[in-house]
Amino acid sequence: MSTDLPGAVLFACSQNCIRSPMAAAIMQHFYGHRVYVDSCGVRAGDKDGFVEQVLDEIGVDFSRHKSKSFEDMEDTSFDLVISLSPEAHHKAMEMTRTMAIDVEYWPTIDPSLTSGSRDQILDAYRACRDSLRKRIIERFGGTGLPQVRA
Repeated sequence: MSTDLPGAVLFACSQNCIRSPMAAAIMQHFYGHRVYVDSCGVRAGDKDGFVEQVLDEIGVDFSRHKSKSFEDMEDTSFDLVISLSPEAHHKAMEMTRTMAIDVEYWPTIDPSLTSGSRDQILDAYRACRDSLRKRIIERFGGTGLPQVRA
């Protein structure tokens, strides 16, 4: 656990529609008053309604998210890039050639690959959300905010 927060964090995944925006929304919720947070993907993807639903369950706003790729990023001045998929990690490592940034790889399963009933799919999204929330709090320390409901 680190109590020294970076000034700017970028979460990256494959399509910037599930994992990286979910992580960014959670990070923003807990630390947004102290850290600049954004997300992107190797490619931009389509909006995923399950993400908004599972984040709403814990009081995290996702309504303003717009999917974007690495190439769509207007600002690339990040201290830390956290990649959540292998292809995003490769892209993040390419950034280290020209920028002084730290990169961490947090392998995160894509819940959209889950099949079954609506409830089974929602459970996969909730597991992804809860895993990211736990990892963020472990990595960046206490939030100083009341615990969100599970």
